Amino acid sequence: MSLVILADIGGTNTRVALAEGTALQVDSIRRFSNADYQSRGQDIAQVLRDYLDQTGAKVSGVCVAAAGPVQDGVATMTNLAWVMDGDKLIRATGASRVAILNDLQAQGQALGHIPEANLRLVMEGPIRKGGSMLVVGLGTGVNAAPAHPGKSGLLVPPSECGHVNMPVRTDEDFRLLRFMEARLAAAGDAPHAGVEELLAGRGLANLYAFAASEAGAPALPSSAEVLTALASEDPVAFHAARIYIHILGQMLADQALIHLPYGGIYLIGGMSRAMTPHFARFGLEASFREARRVDLLQTEFSVTVVEDDYAALIGCAVYLQNVA
Repeated sequence: MSLVILADIGGTNTRVALAEGTALQVDSIRRFSNADYQSRGQDIAQVLRDYLDQTGAKVSGVCVAAAGPVQDGVATMTNLAWVMDGDKLIRATGASRVAILNDLQAQGQALGHIPEANLRLVMEGPIRKGGSMLVVGLGTGVNAAPAHPGKSGLLVPPSECGHVNMPVRTDEDFRLLRFMEARLAAAGDAPHAGVEELLAGRGLANLYAFAASEAGAPALPSSAEVLTALASEDPVAFHAARIYIHILGQMLADQALIHLPYGGIYLIGGMSRAMTPHFARFGLEASFREARRVDLLQTEFSVTVVEDDYAALIGCAVYLQNVA
């Protein structure tokens, strides 16, 4: 079986690897600094060429997962001045098969191919074999998309639902909404309180700033510092974490009712892993299973955290094998 080259392009680094069929060669993974290439006016094409020069590999296929929208076969990075299409990737690698996916689509394609040891069930519920699944990314950004089983593997449509409105249910939610609108406007950003502003990497710092304003306390500038404060039992950090998990539970419930993921909900990304120890403590299941007119949220759906850093690369290999 021939080799293929895979790339997972994040906001800071690009991970490149080889696979044989759907089998990722973990020892082949290398990281490249995006800033180093961008500063020289280079992009993913040079990254792939450098990787192949360093390894001497000859590949028949190439698949790239990009942290940005993909439209008509062209990917535009959200946090980099990189634009890529199939022709550019073929010229860079000499491959005859090519595919470009949004990073969340790639992670969705990995479902069913991730080792059980890297899956942590955090909310029990029925998992129906062959049912649609929902993959939710909580990292530098936020996104979610269904994964529908099909004859040639999973169909994972593109999505940008991290920018939907934050769920607003309580008086505190309304205060948070206005706080975030003012905070974004003061920073020169669009004053729209989407779920990404609350659940992404920067979200915990935003929530701490709100909780601190409510308590008349100073804010902390980064989510990493909030996590440290949370570990030291800081009450403002507790308040921020409680709101985080309340918003997450409501968002997951909305997405579950839209997509009906009877095959399970899968959380990926650094923030999902960082907040996993706090899900039970601050009531993720209670927020998710809040009673609504239909009882689906009380009777269906499980939530699992994917603890696999290479899910996007695995998904690229699966997609290239099954679809491209």
